[in-house]
Parts: sequence; structure tokens; C-alpha cells
Amino acid sequence: QVLLVESGGGLVQAGGSLRLSCAASGRSFNGYGMGWFRQAPEKEREFVAIISWSGVTTYYSDSVKGRFTISRDNAKKTVYLQMNSLKPEDTAVYYCAASSNLKPSPSTDFASWGQGTRVTVSS
Repeated sequence: QVLLVESGGGLVQAGGSLRLSCAASGRSFNGYGMGWFRQAPEKEREFVAIISWSGVTTYYSDSVKGRFTISRDNAKKTVYLQMNSLKPEDTAVYYCAASSNLKPSPSTDFASWGQGTRVTVSS
């Protein structure tokens, strides 16, 4: 089991940027594929971005492709989500998740989840 703690959320104006971080503790971090998901008010949780254990393979939802970048630093046991050109529709609680699948896909079952960090984008 891996413990995940997100940080970096906050309030930003449309067009601005934020970088989310997710620090992991527990088992070897490079034994996990990692993902970012989000849940907007009164909506279901949705996939945002996924990264393989090595960082070589990434997936993005169509809604964030070209604006968000997922990356990881295995030495620091941290995964990041750089969010640029933010839009009001990006407002949500963002969750970090870990999977024992080293190369997860959007349909992968992620077993470990953080508590979330809130992102609010004002228009």
C-alpha cells in the first residue's frame, strides 16, 4: 500500500497556471503507475492524466490535452501535474492515484488514492 498526499491546489484566474504535487510514501514508488483524476461539483470523478512507472508513457483526457502535463520524479517519490491555460471548467477536486500496473491506461483500476486538493478557476 502506498500513502499519497496532494498539494498545490488553490484559486487562480482563467488563463493562469498551477502545479499540483503528489508525494508518495511506503513501497518503492517506481513500482507504481500513477494518475491524476478530478471531480467537479455534482459530477462523477473523471480521468485527467496517467503516467507509467518510468515516465515514458503518458495519457491525457481530451479536455486537458495540450494544456496539462504529467511528470514524475522517482527519486523524490513525487508525481506532478502542470496545469496551464486553466479554464473555469477545470474547477474540481484533483486526486492523485497509484496502480500496481506499471503502464496503466484510463481503464486501469487504481487502488490507492490521496485525499485530494481543490482547484478553483475564476472567470
